Amino acid sequence: MDVGMGLPSTIPGVTGADTLDWARQVEAGPFAGVHINDRLLYTNFEAIVTLSAVAAVTSRIGLMTSVILSPTRNAGILAKQAATLDVISNGRFTLGLGVGMRRDDFDAAPEPFANRGRTFEAQLATIKRAWSGEPMGEGLNPLGPKPVRSGGPELLIGARTPKAIARAGKWADGFVSGGGPPQAAREAFDIVEATWKEEGRSGKPRFVAGAYFAIGDGQAEKGAAWVRDYYGFAPPMAEGIVKGVLTSEQAIRDAMQAFADIGVDQFNLGPTTADINQLDVIAGLVG
Repeated sequence: MDVGMGLPSTIPGVTGADTLDWARQVEAGPFAGVHINDRLLYTNFEAIVTLSAVAAVTSRIGLMTSVILSPTRNAGILAKQAATLDVISNGRFTLGLGVGMRRDDFDAAPEPFANRGRTFEAQLATIKRAWSGEPMGEGLNPLGPKPVRSGGPELLIGARTPKAIARAGKWADGFVSGGGPPQAAREAFDIVEATWKEEGRSGKPRFVAGAYFAIGDGQAEKGAAWVRDYYGFAPPMAEGIVKGVLTSEQAIRDAMQAFADIGVDQFNLGPTTADINQLDVIAGLVG
């Protein structure tokens, strides 16, 4: 099982220099890649732009959005941005997409919040068409650049409800779990696998799961405060996430083992504070 590391770009006060220093240290360690969350109405950095900067200062690690709120964006532009980042990074980019659950993000875009699931499926078809090199419509040229990998960058879908989870088995290369205990992730993976087989697809889907962490003196309290702020739109959810934050080396070891045991291909650790010293501690556990 690979282990990925989140960027601290969702944490208020983090600078661009902080983010790139973090990415360089991840590149120098035993991690498989970096990932980044997506919100519109928050102080976080935009995901594609940030990963483009990270691509320029790294050469080995994967770059993943986990996940972009796809229906808040134009599908053609998103397809072109993803293909461009794929080329710039020499095939290191994984596009993780989801529907989103915050109405205010959609109001700010602005894009309709209702029927966003249908919008998402139409976007997936547009993105796949763009990456295939086919004309984008009657009388239109194909949308470039041509991705490094045939058919486009790796595509993952993150979701919470069974119907939404099943989209990964039909449209994507795999599924990214947004958090929660290993058993909940395994149940989602089972839905994806079943849909994958129903669609008659060969091979198997890739599974990514993750958890938040805060390691070191005073970091747990700072991390909990950030979680409550970032997920303040749903206080019960925020408190559940706070309880799941990994705050000790043993907790991280146990989590990595538990997710490996259920067949996760990559386990992503997400920072809740921007203390870069945490990377050394976790690198020791992963290495």
